[in-house]
Amino acid sequence: MEMTSATYASLDPTNLDNFKNPLHLPGDDGLMGVLDASDAPVRFTAQKESVEILPGKRAHLLAYHAERHGKTYVNPTFKVRKGKEFSAEFANNLDEETTVHWHGLHVDWRMDGHPFQPVPSGATYRYSLPVQDRGSTYWYHPHPHGRTAIQTYSGLSGLYLVEDEDERKLTEALDLRFGETDIPLLIQDKVLDESGNVVYVPGVMQKVILINLTPSPYLEVSTRIYRFRVLNGSNARTYRLAFTMVGEDELLPFQIIGTDGGLLERPQEVSEVFLSPAERVDVLLDLTNFEVGEEIVLRSLPFDPMHHEHEMKMGGGMDHMEHMNHMDHMEHMQTGRHHHMDHHVSPTQLSDGSAFYLLKLVATGKTDYSGSVPETLSRMPQLHSGGATTRPITVSMTTDDRGMQWLINGKTHEMDEFPFVVQRGAKEIWEIHNDEKSMPHPMHIHGFQFRVLERIGTPEQVAHLVVDDKGRLVPDLGFKDTVLVWPGETVKWFIDFSHGFEGEQLYMFHCHILEHETAMMVNLKVV
Repeated sequence: MEMTSATYASLDPTNLDNFKNPLHLPGDDGLMGVLDASDAPVRFTAQKESVEILPGKRAHLLAYHAERHGKTYVNPTFKVRKGKEFSAEFANNLDEETTVHWHGLHVDWRMDGHPFQPVPSGATYRYSLPVQDRGSTYWYHPHPHGRTAIQTYSGLSGLYLVEDEDERKLTEALDLRFGETDIPLLIQDKVLDESGNVVYVPGVMQKVILINLTPSPYLEVSTRIYRFRVLNGSNARTYRLAFTMVGEDELLPFQIIGTDGGLLERPQEVSEVFLSPAERVDVLLDLTNFEVGEEIVLRSLPFDPMHHEHEMKMGGGMDHMEHMNHMDHMEHMQTGRHHHMDHHVSPTQLSDGSAFYLLKLVATGKTDYSGSVPETLSRMPQLHSGGATTRPITVSMTTDDRGMQWLINGKTHEMDEFPFVVQRGAKEIWEIHNDEKSMPHPMHIHGFQFRVLERIGTPEQVAHLVVDDKGRLVPDLGFKDTVLVWPGETVKWFIDFSHGFEGEQLYMFHCHILEHETAMMVNLKVV
């Protein structure tokens, strides 16, 4: 049952009048409910669930389900303390195989949710992870061969929060409470039917923008500092995030305090940030000088999505939908680069790079607030890349009788091939070059975090965000597991393959546009 234009109009993210739904906040049960998993094993399942997405309508989607002490959790937010052990028995109640990938975590490959370790329908698998990672916002989602995109899109994803000493100090300094003033924003775009059911339509940039599964959300805030942990959980869409006052275009300053792999050394003031699929950015918004009644909006600003792959001669065939998920950009490129807020956007036009709103903040209370942002947030280890070997990597596209094929070093993914072999303990500089006739690719590695060393050939629309002589952006200053590489750009990162796990380790390196992943992926073996 397709959504009527009237229903869509009430969810249209370019119309701020629609933002009347209270943002779903994680509590101690229910959707995104916080489940402390530091001291006791958890059991959770992947299954069909009924969740209210459109107000007053129960929708069917896939979700993770957990129960403990009489409480029920849907896509639970797992909370763990560094130094503890996370132990989870996972049951697959789907009618197909799946896995659970703990995105961003340093884990033994058998715990990584690799497609080599599928959990068949009706089976269980025990994930046991020593929590070695820095305090940060990580996440979990499926990773079965060829089905990652549809399963993740259909609802299977959740947050995994690691707490450490730096996190505790920050929480204390700012007087934060998770779910109240420390708020996760899980951004996803989806096509919904009239009942609010999630409909997977490959080849379409999804039309309804959800935060914490809430369409057109608003949040009542008071005059204090808020922390927002922003995760781009979309399959393919990149966001250009900024805050403004409602009705104004001047960008409000905010501070980036953390990235994929935890807190930065110091807060960095910015007015906008790009966030590609799977990336996280941790921000502080200071509302202490605002007046009751004022309204602020988090929005995605317009940008050129740089889909240069369409400049290549179209091959025959074109029937592989997984390589087609950006074909609606043809219309976008023909009708102009940017859609402005006052431009009517139909359900077929919310292309990548469009402008729209994400969340309205309404100041409803005056608070006597004494929290202040620490000058030092964490100690980042010094970067010693001397002696590291360089691995050149090229991301490109070709067309053949099967249509458009995305390639890494000229190859598509083969399950039984290991193009990347590294020695345990090796230190490497990966020099990732994205072909000019390409599109932006968020490149993700499993099992390890890395540090960005340099960006070369960054496009003009991003260049004003560069903060040092190495061409780096603010999120590049932290630990990362996913990084966006624009067409014509080269990103160099440093990675240390030291680990304490037994035996050979089998990981993956791939594009986190999930529809690309089946082909645009290589196996990585640490010997």
